[in-house]
Amino acid sequence: MNRCPACGTTYAPDARFCTRDGTKLVDVPAHGSMNATPSPDIRGTVPPAAPADATGLRQVVKPHMQTPVATPALAQGSLVGQRLDGRYEIERKLGEGGMASVWLGRDVASGERFAIKVLSADLSTDANAMARLRREASFGMRLAHPNICHIIRLGETEGGLVYVVMPFIAGEILSDRTNKRGQLDLGETVRFVRDIAAGLHLAHQIKIVHRDLKPENVMVRRLPDGREQAVVMDFGLAKERRAGDELQKLTKTGIILGTPEFMSPEQLRGKPLDGRTDVYALALMTYEMLTGKLPFQGRNQQEVMIARLRGEPIPIRQARPDIPFPPAVEAVLLKGMHRDPDQRFQSAPEFAQALAQAASPQPPGAGSPAGEASGGILGKLFGR
Repeated sequence: MNRCPACGTTYAPDARFCTRDGTKLVDVPAHGSMNATPSPDIRGTVPPAAPADATGLRQVVKPHMQTPVATPALAQGSLVGQRLDGRYEIERKLGEGGMASVWLGRDVASGERFAIKVLSADLSTDANAMARLRREASFGMRLAHPNICHIIRLGETEGGLVYVVMPFIAGEILSDRTNKRGQLDLGETVRFVRDIAAGLHLAHQIKIVHRDLKPENVMVRRLPDGREQAVVMDFGLAKERRAGDELQKLTKTGIILGTPEFMSPEQLRGKPLDGRTDVYALALMTYEMLTGKLPFQGRNQQEVMIARLRGEPIPIRQARPDIPFPPAVEAVLLKGMHRDPDQRFQSAPEFAQALAQAASPQPPGAGSPAGEASGGILGKLFGR
């Protein structure tokens, strides 16, 4: 089970935040049970601990259930030592979801390592699932960017194994880092938001919306020069903004796509989505990075959702009075979390740039006197 370290309330394993005070929950293993959490260096290439959906690429949650739909485990033998299509030699298993297993594979020609997601044999014969997988793979192959873990190719062996090849990214999940530290400092948060926004911008430019942006879907990796870089993972929920009836039919009715804690108001209402729904999720993630909490509270998940639809977020300085956040940072977050998409930042880079400007103290003597200083970034944000 999970427990709130602030008030002690316990929750089901799938809960992440306390609905009473917004505090991040901590895991309390049941007596005699074992946790099957993926290790940090492979999380970016492993499906969530909850079962994946029919394609093995994302989590599906039914509205009347609080836990992901259970699916049978793969009945595959070990692929270690085998070569897929004579090209990818399987070195070891990285993880396993409900309908797919993930393996570390090496390209025998280049020596480069990849994460290879292999679908179950039963799933490979499901025409609807394969149609959806091909559509998602076609999206993913258009998302080659340093800040996105994209799909490289979709393949099928002569023996009928269907697999998806993705970059292998070693690093730390963003949510794990926030959990360990309690919150991230402003400068680090600004850098990660900039990286995430850059990846999202590419997707939005080609009319693809992530729709399930959350800290668990961001990996922090270290580059050869020592810098850290945030990479957006799991575009399995990605969907073209212009998708028509064909794609809609491939999504089973009666399910919610996404993670409730980070869904935008329009997503909760089932409205048409565009890149601004990812901007909303990014603003919520930023708030969580800075405070370790979510900006909306309620006695249960339904009340938290209603608060997002009707209420106002808890001011960041109220959530963490011990941290002297610049007032302009709060203004940026409020605009990013606005219920009306038209009143938000209209692009992810716009949000990232505003956050960076708000976080940077003005040098002495810069700008106009105090009157303009107080209306500088705030005025730009709210049209004054």
